[in-house]
Amino acid sequence: MTQTKALATAELELYRHHAEVCKVFSHPIRLQILNTLRDREMSVSDLVGRLGVALGNMSQHLNMMKQRWVLVSRKEGNMVFYRLANPKMLKAFDLIRESLSEQIKRESLLIRHLDRARSRP
Repeated sequence: MTQTKALATAELELYRHHAEVCKVFSHPIRLQILNTLRDREMSVSDLVGRLGVALGNMSQHLNMMKQRWVLVSRKEGNMVFYRLANPKMLKAFDLIRESLSEQIKRESLLIRHLDRARSRP
């Protein structure tokens, strides 16, 4: 395999991993989990209590996030604790959230301006 071909293969593999990690951002519960684990690790039962999600559903989300290298876990007795594998993930989370917030504000302003323009005689 030539060096150019090897680099192209490596880049394609990076794109595949990138796409898999981005799937974490595609569900509101997983976004809540990311934000909740922002500053500390938590047990599964603490996450269930805090987010109000059924244990089975929470376990599925946590497992999916762990498989995609976003979370890591440790076991202490019968309790499992989760934390972010790399806090840099929060940069992507925060950028997307900030961008969406700005867009919502722009649309809200536009709607208010249109409403005012319509209500003028």
